[in-house]
Amino acid sequence: MTLDAIDLPIKRLDPTVELPVYAYEGDAGLDLRSNEDVVLAPFERRLIGTGLAIAIPDGYAGFVQPRSGLALKKGLSMANTPGLVDAHYRGELKVCAINLDAHEPIVISKGERIAQLVIQRVPQVHLREVEQLDETDRGEGGFGSSGVN
Repeated sequence: MTLDAIDLPIKRLDPTVELPVYAYEGDAGLDLRSNEDVVLAPFERRLIGTGLAIAIPDGYAGFVQPRSGLALKKGLSMANTPGLVDAHYRGELKVCAINLDAHEPIVISKGERIAQLVIQRVPQVHLREVEQLDETDRGEGGFGSSGVN
């Protein structure tokens, strides 16, 4: 089976930064590392720099997402998960981190893996205003509606 692949230009803003890699073959997310030492107090939010900039091609977007192990073990997540990186953004990739642990600070060391970057194809959407939407089995059922008898 052949997988789609794209070239993603990447620039080290700090020459000491490790480039992102996939932990395992076939993974969806490239591991992003902190480019600074940080201590997040309980419920504190902070932008953490990665020391990297990328050039995402047109028709794609980047999505920065939490690492599941850190979320479970330490309560590290992102206040804006997933963080959206548009194709024309050329600034530093930053992680909008939040400590969801109510009691313990989270200590992050420079070079520690803190998030994942997923690159996905995204179509341009052309809105077409209508008077009525088509009918579906779900209808207007919203949050939690699939778990209601």
